[in-house]
Amino acid sequence: MTPTTRPIHHPAGRPVRRGLLGTAAVLADARDFAAMRRYRTFPFHDHRGYLRQLEDLLRTLAAQGVHTTLCLFDPTAYAHYCTDHDLDPDDPGSRSRYTAAVARTGATLAYDGTPLDRLLPLLTEEAARRASWDRATALLARAGRCTTCGHDLAQAAFTRATTALHHLLSALGDGTHHLVCTLPDTTGPLRAYLLATTSPDGTPPRLPESETLAFCTVLAAALARPTTGALVCRTTPTAAATPATVRGWRLRDAWPAPLSAAEIFDAYCTDPETDEPIPPEHRVDYAPGLPLPPPPGPHCHP
Repeated sequence: MTPTTRPIHHPAGRPVRRGLLGTAAVLADARDFAAMRRYRTFPFHDHRGYLRQLEDLLRTLAAQGVHTTLCLFDPTAYAHYCTDHDLDPDDPGSRSRYTAAVARTGATLAYDGTPLDRLLPLLTEEAARRASWDRATALLARAGRCTTCGHDLAQAAFTRATTALHHLLSALGDGTHHLVCTLPDTTGPLRAYLLATTSPDGTPPRLPESETLAFCTVLAAALARPTTGALVCRTTPTAAATPATVRGWRLRDAWPAPLSAAEIFDAYCTDPETDEPIPPEHRVDYAPGLPLPPPPGPHCHP
């Protein structure tokens, strides 16, 4: 917990906070909290008590008109930051500098009065999305050029990714579609999520710019690499009485290839750790992936 806002005093000496902006870095899980306890100047002893104090502080600041942004405090990244900038990690000032740096470049959420136990999962999810986006961008940057035609592989993959998303949403039709793109990687899987609602009249959905860019970047990285990725969509129809439908595609040979209904059923109804069958979800249909039109342009090769 490292708020960077300080009160500004007017000539009479009373603090003027209204309209100020502040940042607080939060240790979201107990393991990260335990890692920070090795520092003598870290003043907290209990993770739950720490979160309660942080929430009390956020409410107090909000009541005083301070708009606070939350970011995640990563003890490992903090130690590297201190090493890179020749800072003492056991100095509260170093924690404040790290917090300011993370707020400029990392995942953030504005505190709006929502309880922390509901905000922190959203912040953690946003941080994971940003991390996958950054890693996918790095993978694309290293893609190089096609050995046959000389085209930029990253640009070709991104064009295919945006085209595939357009074809996919057109094929899925009416309903709310929750898309998940996954790409295996040696440092851990990359994942991107996108929520899109298509109207019954066929009006194209209005997609959030940042989430769409992140999704297409991860999808492009999957299409540019020889490793097989996966694309899954859960569609919730407009009619409340109709079950949800789950479909899937294998990301291979630079284009989504539909999975069969049996393949998507097996993927959802098998425990990934034990390989034991698990019951299917209630009111969910497992359907084959829809075929998409042929991909645009030449099939480039790394």
